[in-house]
Amino acid sequence: MGSRIYICHTFYHAYIACLKELNRHRAQWGEADLMLSSMSNDFGNLKERAERSGLFRRVVSFDEKEETFFPELAPLKKDTGNLFTNMIQRIRFTRRFGKLLEPYIPVDLGAYADIYVFCDSDPIGYYLSAHKIHYHALEDGLDCIRYYDTARYDNRGHFGLKAWMAARNLIFIQNGYSKYCLDMEVNDISVLSYPCPKYIEKPRKELTEGLDGEGKRILVSIFIENREELEGVLSDRSGPSCRVLVLTEPLCDLGTRERIFRDIIERYQWVQKKKARVILKPHPRDMLDYKALFPEHIVLDKGFPMEILNLVEGLSFDCVVSVFTVPDAIRFAKEKVFLGEDFMDRYEEPKIHRQNEQIY
Repeated sequence: MGSRIYICHTFYHAYIACLKELNRHRAQWGEADLMLSSMSNDFGNLKERAERSGLFRRVVSFDEKEETFFPELAPLKKDTGNLFTNMIQRIRFTRRFGKLLEPYIPVDLGAYADIYVFCDSDPIGYYLSAHKIHYHALEDGLDCIRYYDTARYDNRGHFGLKAWMAARNLIFIQNGYSKYCLDMEVNDISVLSYPCPKYIEKPRKELTEGLDGEGKRILVSIFIENREELEGVLSDRSGPSCRVLVLTEPLCDLGTRERIFRDIIERYQWVQKKKARVILKPHPRDMLDYKALFPEHIVLDKGFPMEILNLVEGLSFDCVVSVFTVPDAIRFAKEKVFLGEDFMDRYEEPKIHRQNEQIY
């Protein structure tokens, strides 16, 4: 088996896995394995491109199963109305779920020296804890815990008790609280309201700054299926001279989502009183058909992480706009607009997206 494996659920996870490997000495390239979960993301032919790159020893598909796949777990999730009996149910759920996942794990995870998991809140976290396999956790997205601390939110109310139980492997809590989680990489500890003792700061900027020309070439070859086509679209300077990039996200229902991005385009398609060319980069999990709904604008392929655009030579936008995607990693924009919670209050109940304000 390889000395290390990365378990990824999104394109961003795979991107960070590649960055971490590319920052190793070249003699170590090809030693690690990459495991791509199909539970919440369609990776397309990323597996084949990653295999051709030579960066990984092996790339494995992972048919990860959600808890709803196992109907026998449903009774263990019911609220009994009593804290003690709820915790007993949760202990049983944690152990049972971890065992039920066994047939779907495609490799012997116990054989690896280091396991890196980007989203241990997903079923893989339960499997590793149930089988007493140590692992390293990594933040799901850049500074994502700053806006949504899933461990605290999912376990609000008696969190101290629940964290104590998780540290003894009685129940499972993600993001550094599991007994078998060795540590958890985050980009910036200083922005987190409730830092876990296992958090370690690993700025993502350092990973990108450590890339050389060969590393950049490998990254592009893995994540961009047709580089010439993408560069052609992005280098086309016909039409308005000002350019705005809008990063979409799988927010709300489809109808509300369309309204959100129509409003964003209406507001930000003007740069210094001049109408700009609008380019949309759909989120990989966004199912809204932007090409059909916005035929007057350019819509990029959604099957790559937006961070890859940093590697397109000469790329420049006057403005990049996002709702919850943290734009700090973007280096090709003169202005970066993060709309955040106040903006979303107009489109849905605030409690839906203001999770950290509900932690107690």
